[in-house]
Amino acid sequence: MTTQILKDAEGRAEAERAPDDGSARRRSRFRPGAGRQHHGGPVAYVLLGLAALLSLFPLYWTMVAASTDNTRVTQSPPPFLPGPNLFTNLKAAWQDAGLGAAMANSLVVATVIATSTVLFATLAGFAFAKLRFRGRNILLMLVIGTMMVPPQLGVVPLFMLMSDLGLGGSLPSVIFPTLVSAVGVFFMRQYLADALPDELVEAARVDGAHALRIFWSVVLPVARPAMAVLFMITFVHAWNDFFWPYIALDDANLTVPVALTRLSAGYVRDQSVIMAGALLGTLPLLLMFVVFGRQIVGGIMQGAVKG
Repeated sequence: MTTQILKDAEGRAEAERAPDDGSARRRSRFRPGAGRQHHGGPVAYVLLGLAALLSLFPLYWTMVAASTDNTRVTQSPPPFLPGPNLFTNLKAAWQDAGLGAAMANSLVVATVIATSTVLFATLAGFAFAKLRFRGRNILLMLVIGTMMVPPQLGVVPLFMLMSDLGLGGSLPSVIFPTLVSAVGVFFMRQYLADALPDELVEAARVDGAHALRIFWSVVLPVARPAMAVLFMITFVHAWNDFFWPYIALDDANLTVPVALTRLSAGYVRDQSVIMAGALLGTLPLLLMFVVFGRQIVGGIMQGAVKG
């Protein structure tokens, strides 16, 4: 018995002195400082800098064109430095296009559409991802199939429907047809299918929670990062939408993209004033991203860690 114990001890000692077989490397991942942030090399910073410059150049050119006069902006080569007429052109664009009322209308339309899309898309995405009911896959295929239908095909019947409902020319005629989108439903379904564990849903059911209670207490905290991203994307899309608002709205209820068409009316187009109007229409989106961009990016990273 004693001999066997000594042999076991010698075997353990030899195993400790044996060359590393990879387990030490696996344990080293959890050593202090193993999760430190890695820094990119010079090539990565150069590429990121070029991408940032290319992304910001259209905005910079819009500001340059909005700060000069119409003669200078149409010259060749065009100017690349700001001029002295920025505030004069901004004032002219604000008054000529009626951007005050147009921005208020766009804010109402974009906020309502983005909020309703996030709410309904999250509800539908949760149902398609985690609930079991008859015809679920068929309904999901139908939702995805609507993404393949060109929106231009539904303009005439949609316009007739809004007129029959007495909503022609008003903001509800733009809001109601876009309260939810198939892209949003598919996006939330894909996110919740991976980020929401089935065990959480089952545990809530064992505790006696119904579907809406599960959605409020379990789904919403998990889906918050994706909801923030979907809200921002939908808000930007609704703010920049031109085709349907141009058809559905009258002159008393214009959104920003439709109101900017007033600046190009007439025999001579003042390109500098048009650029000033485009700059004013873009500023609210830039302000929203500056204010909420950190929260959105932080939510995305938090959701990625949870996933």
